[in-house]
Amino acid sequence: MMLEEKLAAGSSWAHNLDPRVKLIVGLFFSFLIALSNELKVLSLFFTAAVIIIISVKIEFKYILKRLLLLNIFIIFIWLFIPFTFPGNEVFTVWHFSASKAGIIYALKITLRSNSIILLVISLLSTSRVLDLIHAMSRLKVPAKLIYLFFFVYRYLHVIKEEFNTIHNAMLLRGFKAKTNLHTYKSYAYLIAILLIKSHERSQKVYQAMVCRGFKGNFVIIDHFKLKRNDYFFLIISALLFLIFLTFEKGLIS
Repeated sequence: MMLEEKLAAGSSWAHNLDPRVKLIVGLFFSFLIALSNELKVLSLFFTAAVIIIISVKIEFKYILKRLLLLNIFIIFIWLFIPFTFPGNEVFTVWHFSASKAGIIYALKITLRSNSIILLVISLLSTSRVLDLIHAMSRLKVPAKLIYLFFFVYRYLHVIKEEFNTIHNAMLLRGFKAKTNLHTYKSYAYLIAILLIKSHERSQKVYQAMVCRGFKGNFVIIDHFKLKRNDYFFLIISALLFLIFLTFEKGLIS
C-alpha cells in the first residue's frame, strides 16, 4: 500500500497540468522567492501563492495544519530576531527593545517561507508522487537520485509499520518511557533493530528485482504530452517571473 495522496485526487486546473511543467515552474519560483530580499516582492509572491491555493480548492484544514507546523518555528524567529537585530527602536518589552529592521527581517522570513510552502502544496501536492518521479526522469534528473526518492517513498510506510510493531511489543512487555538510562537504551535498541530489518528487507527487495530481470532501469510505458493549458500556464508563469524580477531592486538598479 502506497502513502495516501488525498490532494492528487482533485480535478482543478492545477491537477490537470503536466507534472513536468509543475516541477519547472515550482523550482524557478521557489528559487526566486528564496533569493528575493525586497519586502514588496515577497508580499506579491505571498499574495500570488494565496490566490493559487484558493483556486486549486484544497481543503482548508489540510492547508492550516501544514502552515501551523511551519509557523511554529516562525514564532521563535519573531520572539528573538526583532529584539536582537540592530536598528531603530520601535517598542520595548521587559527592557528588551525591538528594532524596525528586525521586524522587517522577521516579516521577510515569514512571507518567504509561507509563500514557498503554499506554492509547493498547490503545484506539487496536486500530482501523484509516481507522476512526479516520472516527470523527474523526463527532465533528465540523475537516475540514482530518482531511484532513491522512489524507494524512500515506496517503503516509508513499511518502516513506519515496522516501528509501530516493535514499539507495541515493547509496550506489551510493560515498557514505560521515562527520562532514565533504561529508556534511552530501549529506544537505541529499537532504532538499531529497525536499521537491521531495513537492511535485510532492502537485500530481499533487490534480489526479487534481479530475479524479475531488473538491469538498473525502470521501463516507463506511458509518456507525458504537453497540452494547451500547459503552454498557457508556462507563458503566464514566465510573464509573472519577469514582472517579479523587475520589482526586485537589485536587478533594476
